[in-house]
Amino acid sequence: MLRNDTPITPELVASHGLKPDEYQRILDLIGRTPTLTELGIFSAMWNEHCSYKSSKKWLRTLPTTGPRVICGPGENAGVVDIGDGEAVIFKMESHNHPSFIEPYQGAATGVGGILRDVFTMGARPIAALNALRFGAPDHPKTRHLVSGVVSGVGGYGNSFGVPTVGGEVNFHARYNGNILVNAFAAGLARTDSIFYSKAEGVGLPVVYLGSKTGRDGVGGATMASAEFDDQIEEKRPTVQVGDPFSEKLLLEACLELMASGAVIAIQDMGAAGLTCSAVEMGAKGDLGIELDLDKVPVREAAMTAYEMMLSESQERMLMVLRPEKEAEAEAIFRKWDLDFAVIGRTTDDLRFRILHGGAVMADLPIKDLGDQAPEYDRPHVARPAPAPIEAVPPPNDYAEALLKIVGSPDMASRRWVWEQYDHLIQGNTAQRPGGDAAVVRVIGHETKALAFSLDVTPRYCEADPVEGGKQAVAECWRNLTAVGAEPLAVTDNLNFGNPEKPEIMGQLVGAIEGIGAACRALDFPVVSGNVSLYNETNGLAILPTPAIGGVGLLPDIGTMATIGFKAAGDTVVLVGKPGRHLGQSIYLREILGREEGPPPTVDLAEERRTGDFVRRAIREQIVSACHDLSDGGLALALAEMAMAGGVGATVALPEDAAPHAYLFGEDQARYLVTVSPASRGAFFAGAQAAGIAAAELGTVGGDDLVVRDLLTISVEKLARAHEDWFPAFMAGEL
Repeated sequence: MLRNDTPITPELVASHGLKPDEYQRILDLIGRTPTLTELGIFSAMWNEHCSYKSSKKWLRTLPTTGPRVICGPGENAGVVDIGDGEAVIFKMESHNHPSFIEPYQGAATGVGGILRDVFTMGARPIAALNALRFGAPDHPKTRHLVSGVVSGVGGYGNSFGVPTVGGEVNFHARYNGNILVNAFAAGLARTDSIFYSKAEGVGLPVVYLGSKTGRDGVGGATMASAEFDDQIEEKRPTVQVGDPFSEKLLLEACLELMASGAVIAIQDMGAAGLTCSAVEMGAKGDLGIELDLDKVPVREAAMTAYEMMLSESQERMLMVLRPEKEAEAEAIFRKWDLDFAVIGRTTDDLRFRILHGGAVMADLPIKDLGDQAPEYDRPHVARPAPAPIEAVPPPNDYAEALLKIVGSPDMASRRWVWEQYDHLIQGNTAQRPGGDAAVVRVIGHETKALAFSLDVTPRYCEADPVEGGKQAVAECWRNLTAVGAEPLAVTDNLNFGNPEKPEIMGQLVGAIEGIGAACRALDFPVVSGNVSLYNETNGLAILPTPAIGGVGLLPDIGTMATIGFKAAGDTVVLVGKPGRHLGQSIYLREILGREEGPPPTVDLAEERRTGDFVRRAIREQIVSACHDLSDGGLALALAEMAMAGGVGATVALPEDAAPHAYLFGEDQARYLVTVSPASRGAFFAGAQAAGIAAAELGTVGGDDLVVRDLLTISVEKLARAHEDWFPAFMAGEL
């Protein structure tokens, strides 16, 4: 076991993820050799996961304010006003490395961590979503990882009692050695009852709340800030172990404690555990923090100061308490059978001081731990523009091509996944998974609801990071719009490879540029987020995956749109320009086996105009069904709307169209809608007045999906192909 007086060697420094120049920076700051505990604290605070040292420069360029934004980036989660004295509090975070090492606990504790980020601020969680990316289906680890991650997400969320209402699941060989598990949570709070992490007042008690500290997760944040290699199994002890039932008790105890008026500041113990939570609380308040580790509740014997400071044991909080409320606060936590211990105090000396066994284990300048963390302007190179694709031939058989796409790994039904999640608990879910966006009623209101969507198209980001970043935001904005919601704000989860490689750093810079441009154009500010770098194994990086999580507001859930065809005789309308773009398309990949060309360009002004028109038509109840066009283009949208409604349609393409481009092109700013005969005139008059392209394609009805002169296929056959892939894959039949 390492002791606090262990000699600090270059090898020990390197094992803590610190470069020689960063260690020299530490020596210059404190004027002496650090103790082992101090080295661990610096390692925790200065790693990529906690300090954002490679991305800060670029994250500052994102738009983070707006008329509804109450709190932007920098706190546990973002806070957005939804009217009536209420706010939605939400964030998305990664748990990628832990989930690859130990999929069940990695995914479970990812869910637990993001839920704590939300209720730490005083919100009761109402929805969880996740974006999962796995390796190729034929890779030997993929099925095991899918099974473990999905079980972990469901096992934690279901037990905690939050509905998991949506998300994404994708497969690609570039994730073979480094899967992605991005977890999103949202909660509701009163705007006058939001809690922050800034400590205030000198000599006040610092209180430990929740479960006991163990050795699980020691060094987890540092592990998450490095590439993988062939010794990956050695990192298993850095994965945390979760207990959703304890977290449910912690939620109820914290909300009761907050209502008592006892809380001055509160912070979740997430990445880097006790270290990060204490430093952030003190530094934000321009205060010092002194902790006595002898008073920390532990579940393992003979834990060292180093282990306690770096443990990432779950279901723990740190709080600065009003002294006169101490007895009342302790009684609340004892009632919920949770640990409550005064383990320190705030000071006026701006020091972070750690005591253990009567000795000083660490004595560091608290502001420097965060504010003086290295910040890099890393070299970056823009990806060259992809070469235009050569001629893309049409399929030999349009019906077979569509069947293959709807039953392909990325386009097949995710029912096998979401049926393992409780998406109805709390009783407020208005749209189950499978639509454009999840919709959850706002507790206490008859009509108000919130919509949620997670989106990114990594193959677009690989080909052109700027356009890919724009498209991720635009698609999220469209998905919220397609249910009738006003898009409010986003959280992001930026997953990339090693930023020390200029081409990878170029992907990050380009994606942030595209995200920022889209968020500004669509009045869709970024209020929280997470950056996950070093997603590489043996030098092979993941696809650049800047996931966007969006929240929208529906004032009247009675006007909400869904994707399923509704009634025979309804008119099918393509809103937006005809499809032409096949570069990076699902058709190109799944039918022709090619991943090449530029992604579709994103015209943000057109996105705004088209989306505003569609949302208005939904709210005026002119539209009977709506679906945005993205992967698979018009053909897949027609199939998904037919399968969701259990009814077919007959459509015809314009005579001058290139049929396969019109059907499978992935041009942006487009929706497929249906309108009843009674609303048809009003819809087309509105589109003309707004200058929006709207092409009448045909009518809903029958048992088949018919594209005249090209394909006829039964909706039942489509649904069978769509539903069969995932269960067959997980049963080992593929």
